[in-house]
Amino acid sequence: MEFLRGPFNIGVYTWREGIRKRSYIGFLILSLLVIFGASFITQFMNQRMVGEAQTDIDLKLIKDICVTTISIFGMLITVFISASMVPNEMENKVVYSVLSKPLNRFQYLLGKFMGIQAIILLNLLLMGGLFFVALYLRQGIPPTLLLWSILLTYFEFLIVSAFTFALSCTSTSAVLPTIAGLFIYITGNLTQYLKDVIERAGQTGDKLDEMIGLLAKVLYNVLPNLQVFSLKAQIINSPPNDPPADILIPNLIVYGLLYAVVGFLLAYWVFRRKEL
Repeated sequence: MEFLRGPFNIGVYTWREGIRKRSYIGFLILSLLVIFGASFITQFMNQRMVGEAQTDIDLKLIKDICVTTISIFGMLITVFISASMVPNEMENKVVYSVLSKPLNRFQYLLGKFMGIQAIILLNLLLMGGLFFVALYLRQGIPPTLLLWSILLTYFEFLIVSAFTFALSCTSTSAVLPTIAGLFIYITGNLTQYLKDVIERAGQTGDKLDEMIGLLAKVLYNVLPNLQVFSLKAQIINSPPNDPPADILIPNLIVYGLLYAVVGFLLAYWVFRRKEL
């Protein structure tokens, strides 16, 4: 317990510092406004449709807007928060006073990472909670499928956060880690397309194509496949209380945790070698 006291205090401080950031507050308010306003947007669309057809289109539009909003703004908050915490404290020289106390670098990073995860969870709970209420009021059925989606979305953000956090430990500025974090998110959602590159490279027989195929194979096996965490299609097209189909949630949770542990250990390895 004594070992965790330091990281807990650092985590609480990080959480308090993070929720006061203007970028976090701005993204969160904007995302909540979009989710809240989605139900009103549908009133000005599809005016020629009536009855059940109108209701079905409205619901699909609301779900599409809200799921996309949670993904985009949640990702932006995750990347900006994960990329800025350590570089800001290094720039402000706060890290030197913290590490001068009986607190080692592993405890410091663990506390920062815990605080970042608390901010990400708060963000998801606020956006997901508002979406949950909006769907429940429209359909009268608890959208339990949305709860599974929020859970998987957190583990998707956890992977992005861990590697962005690791990259932030190499820099004294949040700019490069932010760009790298966005790149990780984008490429992580495109890894499925690397399969097509691998298959096409094996059919041509050209040496350049073979090299590209080999590179694509390495990237496919190394990069996390973030697309497997998405339930967007099911949320839009399936009944709100259906269970998730064609996925094993425990396996995805373990998958996310493994990548997060690798990312955190990479952050510690980098931070341990820094001269502070």
